[in-house]
Amino acid sequence: MSGHWLALDTATEFASVAVGVPPAAESVAVIAGARVHAAGLIELVDRCLAPLGLRPADLAGLVVGDGPGSFTGLRIGWAAAKGLAQERSMPVQVMSSLLAAAAGAAAVLGAVPVAVCFDALRGQVFGAVYVVHLNRVETLVPPAVCALAELAARAPVRPRAVVGDGALKYAVEVEAWSGAAPLPSSALRPTAASLLALCGRGGAGRLLDDIATAEPDYGRPAEAQARWEARHGRTLPDPSRTEG
Repeated sequence: MSGHWLALDTATEFASVAVGVPPAAESVAVIAGARVHAAGLIELVDRCLAPLGLRPADLAGLVVGDGPGSFTGLRIGWAAAKGLAQERSMPVQVMSSLLAAAAGAAAVLGAVPVAVCFDALRGQVFGAVYVVHLNRVETLVPPAVCALAELAARAPVRPRAVVGDGALKYAVEVEAWSGAAPLPSSALRPTAASLLALCGRGGAGRLLDDIATAEPDYGRPAEAQARWEARHGRTLPDPSRTEG
């Protein structure tokens, strides 16, 4: 992966953008608040490119967080990525946003089991467990939406750390499981920087064949979609138009 790549992740309350020649991140920016992603994301991109003297046309490709996570945040992030990629015919690589958070912990702790929990509401988390090695990623529990207790039951080993806002929400259960207090994602490097760092590692991500038709892993339908389907007793004809 030569040239400068742009990475962006909007799966959680913290939207982040990074630019660099993978695996290095040379410029990083973060904005908090899921509802300001739409207004602030393009500004973040410009803020990352400007110090390097780059324009979007100078980019070699994109790396995008694939979720699971916020329906609204992911939809906005992917819309921006699709616009950039299609306008300039750039390659797009996608990776789990949960993996990006785990890689942030691995940068501090090394290649140890790390669980990631994003709050999924309804008493559940978007969770996964990984070991991030220097040249590959080992997925111990793939991304799923479940109760924290279910995630713990699926894990073949005890994690050294548990990361994410879901981990903070269920801090007592997390500490009983891992033996350590949860780590907030905000205490680690931004997930967009981790996306760049993961480039080239086996099992980390995949290149998209067709960005126009690709969709992120929302984890489950948006709240509005779930309510509509429960009320009408059938699948929503066009879920992409439902507000989350």
